[in-house]
Amino acid sequence: MQQGQCPRSSTGLVAREITLADAPRVQAFFVENPSYFHIVHGCDPQPNEAQDEIQDSLPPGWSFTYNWKIGYFDPQGRLMAMVSVVSDLLAKTVWHIGLFMVATSQQGTGLARQLHDELERWAAEQGAQWLRLSVVFDNARAQRFWNACGYIEARTRDGIELGQLRHQVRIMVKSLTQASLEHYLELLPRDRPE
Repeated sequence: MQQGQCPRSSTGLVAREITLADAPRVQAFFVENPSYFHIVHGCDPQPNEAQDEIQDSLPPGWSFTYNWKIGYFDPQGRLMAMVSVVSDLLAKTVWHIGLFMVATSQQGTGLARQLHDELERWAAEQGAQWLRLSVVFDNARAQRFWNACGYIEARTRDGIELGQLRHQVRIMVKSLTQASLEHYLELLPRDRPE
């Protein structure tokens, strides 16, 4: 997999890797679309939110192949969606979606589902067999979306601090090969229910 090789989109948006040079655009996107931050962090996006997201690193000792930050830009260069995805997180073939955010103006249009479907196909072409993510219980809209995309719960975790809030989160997974949840849990035993 080559750095900068992003999924192609048939939505009319251009997908490309985000760098620190894009921080002002990402920050504007976050400020213009604050509902995620209100639900998950309990506050508006912080002044350094974009830079922190772009430079986000994984916990020490966590193995992975690549930490992608992908932006979807309209023809005028405005950021309309952003996805953070880590390939081979803790186990080969397990890809983790860390952030999947679509502009509020585009919610309910089918754009999120189309971008997810394209991301799923792209990840499978790159060798992913599983997609994994975490969603907070308080984000009911996101839970409905991920359920509709075919994700199932592997486990829950309590007391996860995000911003000013503590959450219960669902670890959700989707097989790209029709494999069983038990197969996934053999790859990533840390996601076994306690």
